Amino acid sequence: MIKKYEAKITEIGEEVEIFAEEQMMVIFNNTVPEELRSFAVIHERADLHEHVEAGDVLEINGERYAILFVGSKGNETLQDIGHCTISFTGDVAADLPGTMCVENKPLPELKLGAEIRILKA
Repeated sequence: MIKKYEAKITEIGEEVEIFAEEQMMVIFNNTVPEELRSFAVIHERADLHEHVEAGDVLEINGERYAILFVGSKGNETLQDIGHCTISFTGDVAADLPGTMCVENKPLPELKLGAEIRILKA
């Protein structure tokens, strides 16, 4: 599999669990504004080598999820600020343009130093 994106988790906001209860995770790179840090999974800056598409694979801390949908701004925000809202509901559409939907599976265990990867299937 070809790596489209790869970054290490450097910080886990204290309010990440609130989104996890809704089967969602918000990621940003380390340029995230202070007011958004508390609910974000923050990772080191990384380059997006190819656009993310449905059919690709998201991997977080070794757990793999099929990507079902990428919003119209998903690639742009991932490249610019490492941002994406990940929905683990199995939906194939989302209202917010920066959302990526993946298959309905339990959210991965988060820990500092874990990798976030997007792989071309």
